[in-house]
Amino acid sequence: MRAVFAGALGVLLATGGALAEPRHGISAFGELALSEDFDRLPYVNPDAPKGGRITTLGTAGRITFDSLNGFILKGVAAQELTLLFDTLMVRNQNEPDAVYSLVAKTADVAADRMSVTFVLDEAAAFSDGSKLTADDVCATFGLLKDKGHPSYQISLGDVESCTVDGANQATYKFKGSNVRDLPATVAVLPVFSKAFYEANEFDKTTLAPPLGSGPYKVKQLKQGQFITYERRQDYWAKDKPVNRGRYNFDEIKLLYFRDRTAELEAIKAGNLDLREEFTSKSWATEYDIPAVKEGRLIKETLPDARASGAQGFFLNMRRDKFADIRVRKALDMAFDFEWTNKNLFFDAYKRTGSFFENSVLRASDKPTTEELALLQPLKDLLPAATFDAVYEPPVSNGSGQDRKMLRKAADLLGEAGWEVRNGTRVNAEGKPLTVEFLIFAPTFERIIGPYVRNLKLLGIDASIRQVEAAQYQERLKNFDFDVAVQRFSMPETPGVELKAFFGSANAETPGSFNLAGIKNKAVDTLIEKIMQAEDRKSLTVAAKTLDRVLRAEQFWVPQWYKGAHTLAYWNIFGKPETKPRFARAVFDTWWIDGARAASVKRGP
Repeated sequence: MRAVFAGALGVLLATGGALAEPRHGISAFGELALSEDFDRLPYVNPDAPKGGRITTLGTAGRITFDSLNGFILKGVAAQELTLLFDTLMVRNQNEPDAVYSLVAKTADVAADRMSVTFVLDEAAAFSDGSKLTADDVCATFGLLKDKGHPSYQISLGDVESCTVDGANQATYKFKGSNVRDLPATVAVLPVFSKAFYEANEFDKTTLAPPLGSGPYKVKQLKQGQFITYERRQDYWAKDKPVNRGRYNFDEIKLLYFRDRTAELEAIKAGNLDLREEFTSKSWATEYDIPAVKEGRLIKETLPDARASGAQGFFLNMRRDKFADIRVRKALDMAFDFEWTNKNLFFDAYKRTGSFFENSVLRASDKPTTEELALLQPLKDLLPAATFDAVYEPPVSNGSGQDRKMLRKAADLLGEAGWEVRNGTRVNAEGKPLTVEFLIFAPTFERIIGPYVRNLKLLGIDASIRQVEAAQYQERLKNFDFDVAVQRFSMPETPGVELKAFFGSANAETPGSFNLAGIKNKAVDTLIEKIMQAEDRKSLTVAAKTLDRVLRAEQFWVPQWYKGAHTLAYWNIFGKPETKPRFARAVFDTWWIDGARAASVKRGP
């Protein structure tokens, strides 16, 4: 699965440090890696040539779109709309929590961390030539907080105000005790044109291109089929240190396909320039073509140091049948990852067990002394198992139908009051236990199918329901599902976004990322501990403790991960010698190699 958290909250970074002086960047803990006089980001080629077009896919895995507004709940937004908008500061993808000057020349975080003042670059301008000012910054805040997607409303909940101190100076003020993350949270918000949204309604879907100040603008689109972004020759910030060597393609064209088979055929035929492969079977068996053997079509695995996040079958606990943890445990036992990985994935993956997988924040073994100090005050809210070894997914014998595991699952269902009558698992009222897996593309059918067969062996009426993409998104927004497959990416310095994933207050908020409907005061308390951590050690302990508590609740059936990008691309690109640690960085650091592009032969 592609990550779904690449847009709204995925860019909400952490901050801190009682600076009380203007600086060129903000970092959560410790000093900034880049000095005030840095001339480029460390992973770019500052002399990369500009030009050419890349035709590829968006990174969010969507198969359609009907809107160019990616900042509200309504509609299915086109991907990569952030290319249209600048932010006050921009992330260095080699650091877990640092942002550096773009629209804002400096950021001054107050000594008590209760406010931050940004001084804007006087040259900042929108694509129509109008000036970008502090009025635009504060108007953006108002729109996102009042009418934006719930994820923005959550992240900005403790941002009290944005005031205009002059044409080129804006101050954000905060409230409450969870202020560590807020200066950089507001620093990475897109900046909208106040005048544009005085003339256009912000909270409605539209295919009219919005006015932005970023490196690209919309050139052409066909709803649900493609969108092309065009690099702005007059981009005001093209020579800024954070932009040097970036945004090298004259055009970025994103195609939309209904299924991954069509995507695969498109890259083989040369209709796509680059594609990230997410199907291990295809990666292992379906690129055995002359173009690959001859080096015209490159297969490359790039390391990905980001936390792999959480991918799995999320169980909707708003539905009574999933309220009993014994039912959820039984569903976990029925999924045979070992068989799936060997027979369907060519052993390409590792089992996900943690919500911070591939990260130092992953809990392991029994609680440490530091973790116990956080758990003990919450003892009455937690199952006893939380204080023992952390929950890990069961390991099967790899047969696909591990009888021992299925017997344990059957016993748990019986204990929870679901007995077998005439081959069907029913409750005391005779109502059958049904489990429906909601999907929008056929790709997952081969994975869910064997899982469904195991569930049926337990007497569960299990089924797969495929709906079209827009309906799928709508049903997720309104929590109208039994089981949904999703992956949520966690930032390197987690903070307020955890409320959207796991916070009780968002369990019933339409469009929230709390798919399972988690309402747990202990979870809420630990999220607060993470948000209030004043150093990385404290944050790590609190995150491990939260991970331990979440895993004990077993509201999902975890799937798999790999800490790498598997890319197939035609040999037409140049790229920097080093890749950033925390990003794929194709759109903003690669370029077209003219000689290669002119000589490479497309097609199998």
